[in-house]
Amino acid sequence: MTLKWLAVVVATVSMTLCITGNAVTLVVDGGQLPLLVNLFALTTAGIAVVLAVLAELHERLNDRVSALTEFLVARLDEIESRAGDRNTGFVEGYLLSHGQEAAVVPFGRRGRGAAER
Repeated sequence: MTLKWLAVVVATVSMTLCITGNAVTLVVDGGQLPLLVNLFALTTAGIAVVLAVLAELHERLNDRVSALTEFLVARLDEIESRAGDRNTGFVEGYLLSHGQEAAVVPFGRRGRGAAER
């Protein structure tokens, strides 16, 4: 059970016990529960409600961050697919302009043996 729903259950049980206890005490004794018991029940319910609201806000924020992350990943993938590998042309041009003594050496095809070199 998530924190939000656990807090909702705690608030509901707390308020139900407070109301039931006051109703039973009113019928039996004609009074009410002690002030400390009522304050404890109301405080517990209030804290549980605040905790449930904070848990819901955290869940929404987490969903928004996840959606934003997915959007950014999709956008970066789209930019990468549109841009292509433009560095390949740059490296080939660099190699052609500097000849064989260039510091950047292109990779050959894989699978060639040492005898073909």
